[in-house]
Amino acid sequence: MAVHWFPGHMHKARKEIKKIMPKIDLIIEVLDARIPYSSENPLISQLRGDKPCIKLLNKSDLADPNITQQWIEYFQNEQGVKALSVTTEQPSKILQLPSLCKKMLPHRSKNDKPLRTMIMGIPNVGKSSIINILAKRVIAKVGDEPAVTRRQQMIFLDNNLQLSDTPGILWPRFENPNSGYRLATTGAVKDTAMEYDDVAMFAVEMLAKLYPEKLTSRYKLAELPEQPLQIIEAIGSKRGCLRAGGIIDLHKASEILINEFQDGKIGKISLENPPMIEIEKAELEEKRLAEKALLEAEKKQNSK
Repeated sequence: MAVHWFPGHMHKARKEIKKIMPKIDLIIEVLDARIPYSSENPLISQLRGDKPCIKLLNKSDLADPNITQQWIEYFQNEQGVKALSVTTEQPSKILQLPSLCKKMLPHRSKNDKPLRTMIMGIPNVGKSSIINILAKRVIAKVGDEPAVTRRQQMIFLDNNLQLSDTPGILWPRFENPNSGYRLATTGAVKDTAMEYDDVAMFAVEMLAKLYPEKLTSRYKLAELPEQPLQIIEAIGSKRGCLRAGGIIDLHKASEILINEFQDGKIGKISLENPPMIEIEKAELEEKRLAEKALLEAEKKQNSK
């Protein structure tokens, strides 16, 4: 899936983050619990270096709890990383963050200087809502559309904690095409940068593979058709998405599917799990090596 969305303010944000990073003690990265791998921004791992990191798997109330636990264990195998599942529906867990930050940097506990943290995350992952809970007041703009936060701001919290907020940034190109589709399915990509029909075809194929019973239950289907297109047509038929002549309006049916997934009406669903991602990463590496070998062969051929 080619998602063309890297606005100028995101490019500017990347430069600003790189500039301020040396002054930061700890990174808080907000992920979407439904797609922890796809909602990770590779630019963050490049920019943070060996600084400790807390990964917040937000929207955990919408994700499969068993899969979320797998991701927490997966991330915590990484040096200097702690992972925590949270939801803005349970602010008490989010309010534990300052204490966790202190525990991760015990040598700073006797220092009078503020503990400097930076909160980061891709668009529409719930970062602003988390900031408002931590600040105990409305300080960050919250919206359903991606890319609401446009500039950096400094926020002072309890426990001598300093929080630097950053705009939600996506990376220029999605190396894993499946990640692009997952991001679009969960709402991280603006409507204008994607095709609903295309995204719905991917989403319904994933749901049919991982959670077929949730699809049949939500849309009252006696049985699940074999092909993604047929499933969308069946959903459209059940929801009255008909054009003149009884033709199914695929775009309308696709919108219903995507919107109901994002609202959690289909159920608690995770679109990726660690074993699945390890396979995809291996396939990407194999493709990368094959492309490199082909390029070297072409260079060798042209030099003759």
